[in-house]
Amino acid sequence: MSCIGKNIKKIRTVKNLSQAAFAQLFDLARPSVGAYEEGRSEPKIETLVQIARHFGISLDLLITKELTVNDLYGFDIFKRDLQPDHLLIKVAESAEAPAYRTALVMANQQLAYFAHRQEKQFIDALPSLILPGEAQQLHRAFEHTGSEMQYQQHGLRHGDILYCSAVGTDASLLKPNEVYVVVTQHKLITRRFQGLTEDSALLLKADNPDYDHLSVPVADATEIWHVDGVYSTYLKSPSSLEERLTRLESLVQKFTSE
Repeated sequence: MSCIGKNIKKIRTVKNLSQAAFAQLFDLARPSVGAYEEGRSEPKIETLVQIARHFGISLDLLITKELTVNDLYGFDIFKRDLQPDHLLIKVAESAEAPAYRTALVMANQQLAYFAHRQEKQFIDALPSLILPGEAQQLHRAFEHTGSEMQYQQHGLRHGDILYCSAVGTDASLLKPNEVYVVVTQHKLITRRFQGLTEDSALLLKADNPDYDHLSVPVADATEIWHVDGVYSTYLKSPSSLEERLTRLESLVQKFTSE
């Protein structure tokens, strides 16, 4: 069974989908799903893109890494299934506590953001993060996509929310090795600032060494945001000790029931 086939089976199992139901989601024949899972064939790239987008999974992880249940808890496939009784109950509130709203740009809204980012009505209509305190400067939040800032299970993950403060477009204010979100007319780039090139372009480095450095002319940057913090739903994989304790607990429960 290929890595892709194993991942499709794992996602389908976690989502409690039959092969027929999974096939219907992506306009496939039911036998094709079985063939993928058994490694007898592999999906077309268009199908892989559809699967990755539907479940909020990075395409390169879907193709190259055998996903675990802990990995999947960091993706949208679980967040969408939350029932009301799984949520925390609000037991108190303070109407007087100061709070401010930060507009949140999700991945599926990025194209619209490039075109309408200067329109107050569009920004006000975006989803938002509500944070305590009073804003000292303009903030914005962006959903991170891709795995260029992730290396050896560390760093920014696909689906993380980046909480950012406005920098403007003055490159002299940027700090080396700090992570920034650079917005151009057509792209949203998250990289680590390395300095200016000889032709005064922003030199941006990915934490993942498999990705090349990017050079972005300062004039092409319509907005630059400093990444102040990250909101992530990723659950760390258990350590070897935790795994052994879990197995031991299962054995104790089995012997007790017998």
